[in-house]
Amino acid sequence: MVSLLPSFPPNQIPLSSSSKLEHKPSFSPKLTKFPNQTKPLFILCSANSDDYHSTLKALNSKNRFPRKSLGQHYMLNSAINEELVLVANVKDGDFVLEIGPGTGSLTNVLINAGATVLAIEKDQYMATLVNERFAATNRLTVVQEDFTKCHIRSHMLSLLGSKNLTVAETRHAKVVANIPFNISKDVVKQLLPMGDIFSEVVLLLQDEAALRLVESSTRSSEYRPISVFVKFYSDPEYNFKVPRTNFFPQPNVDGAVVTFKLKQPSNYPPVSSTKSFFALAGNVRGCMHPYHKFPSLCSESNVIVFGMPKVNSAFNGKRKMLRNTLQHIRTPSEIEDALTAVGLPATSRPEELTLDDFVKLHNAIVDT
Repeated sequence: MVSLLPSFPPNQIPLSSSSKLEHKPSFSPKLTKFPNQTKPLFILCSANSDDYHSTLKALNSKNRFPRKSLGQHYMLNSAINEELVLVANVKDGDFVLEIGPGTGSLTNVLINAGATVLAIEKDQYMATLVNERFAATNRLTVVQEDFTKCHIRSHMLSLLGSKNLTVAETRHAKVVANIPFNISKDVVKQLLPMGDIFSEVVLLLQDEAALRLVESSTRSSEYRPISVFVKFYSDPEYNFKVPRTNFFPQPNVDGAVVTFKLKQPSNYPPVSSTKSFFALAGNVRGCMHPYHKFPSLCSESNVIVFGMPKVNSAFNGKRKMLRNTLQHIRTPSEIEDALTAVGLPATSRPEELTLDDFVKLHNAIVDT
């Protein structure tokens, strides 16, 4: 179900001549009802000192400006932070991974909901700021690292160990984050194969990317290896759109909140090897083998990665017939035989195959 949160604030925040971040609010509180909801859901859309004024004050206190290189766009609407936490159903006692906490506006809502938070922050100034802000709560652990290079599994297990808990005792941890748009694909690729640790991943992404990950279907221009990957490891849902005016600085695109309900490893599609399966689709544009980029997935027990070799190989020219794109794996005639054996036309193209089709084709090829 798709909903739309109203934009906030109504005017873009300017930089004054004194090089301070300032904004004069010109809005009134209002209640916005989500359309087409089975149960009425109301979100209070008004200024909240934690998100609105404190974000500007916090940035000024560190003499910081949002850095384009880090994809920093700060959320100024408390309603969206609250809805993120509501969508993730965060409860007292939950363990939550947050990526890029910034000044801590979402972190604050998570902690107030009773969660213990592990926050990964690349910007050392923001890491210090958010750590200082919540030091007294004993509910926040800040790791100052680049998310795309850190060992998430190790950090999460360390956090649980410090609380004398195991993964089995935590109802599975969750991920709730307003992430930099420029690392969206990296975040999705690293987190979705971790269903043994996380039960769900709730992310605020670029709207276009969110639609591509959730709603891409066969024969569409957006159907690609990442589409197969997402559905292999999760059940995705597009929750609601977030207008660009809710961020500072304002990006050139709107955002959207997406929930990925992660599958347990025992519920993955039945393939003899996930590494081999994703190899079927191969070294396609932007879908390189994850082991090289994410060392936390390199152990043998984590062969549930996005190595998309075979699935990726299939998409090397997705409008070409599979008997041509997969000829480095088997001869064209063998590929045709495998397709026919699983009930698919011998002239099938990768853009025509569903996840289930790819699973059947992979198993047929591996077993021959």
